[in-house]
This record gives sequence, structure tokens and C-alpha cells, in this order.
Amino acid sequence: MAMIAVNTQFGRLGVEEKDGVVTRLIWGGVEEGEATPLLQEAAAQLRAYDMGRLHRFDLPMKVSGSKFQQRVCEVMSNIPFGETLTYGDIARELDQPAQPVGQACGANPIPVIIPCHRVLAANGLGGFSGQGGIETKVALLRHEGAAGLLI
Repeated sequence: MAMIAVNTQFGRLGVEEKDGVVTRLIWGGVEEGEATPLLQEAAAQLRAYDMGRLHRFDLPMKVSGSKFQQRVCEVMSNIPFGETLTYGDIARELDQPAQPVGQACGANPIPVIIPCHRVLAANGLGGFSGQGGIETKVALLRHEGAAGLLI
């Protein structure tokens, strides 16, 4: 396991690699182990996203958790930059109730890269498990030009 840390406008983000795939993103990350080519690429992509030059991450990832968790993360990964879905939209796509979808979004181990911030409640923002909570979610959505939804 190794981690690289990147300073962004959303905080210091740590990306963890294990066995050649990205497994986690955390706020307040610290450098650990060797900065592998994958971690260097992850850092470059996070910096490009932070500067508004990258709209879709292209990194090998492994989501720990149940098959359902992995399916929710797959759907979230396909939400385009600047667009949003609701928990209900994802629930209908997976033929599951909205509450477990919300829990799976909150348990996303690779936020930002897997854009759980692009998932909203039917009547508001919903939650966000990253540092700063809803304020960080709003900042990410504004960064992507999705702020019109917030007005």
C-alpha cells in the first residue's frame, strides 16, 4: 500500500494504491511508500481536475464492499462532469430502493474520482461524506458548473 497527497482547492487529497489499483481517496492524506507511476498519474489527474482541465478520471480502481456497492460506484462513475442524478435515479436504474443507494454513495471509498458529489436527494443536496460535508459537495458542483441546480 502506498499513498500520494495532492493539495487542491477542495483540501489535501490522499490517493491510495494497493496491488496496482486505486483503492481509496481521503482528505488530509499523507505521503506513504513509493510514489508509483499509478500514484503519479492519479496526482496529475487530480491537479488537472482541480484546474478545470480534466472532466473524467481514467485510473484503474477497485471498490471494496458488496456487489451492490460496486454497482452504485459504477453508475456514479458514469455521471458526466457538470451533471447530476438523484439517489432515486440510481435506485431505478439498479431496481433497488433509494435508501441503500444513499448509503452506498456515502460509503464510496474513492470520492471525487468516483463522483458521489454528483448525486443529489430528490428535494435537496443530500449528504456528502468528505471533509467539509455539504460545503465541499457544493464547491465540487460549482467547480463543475452544476451550481445552477443549487440556486
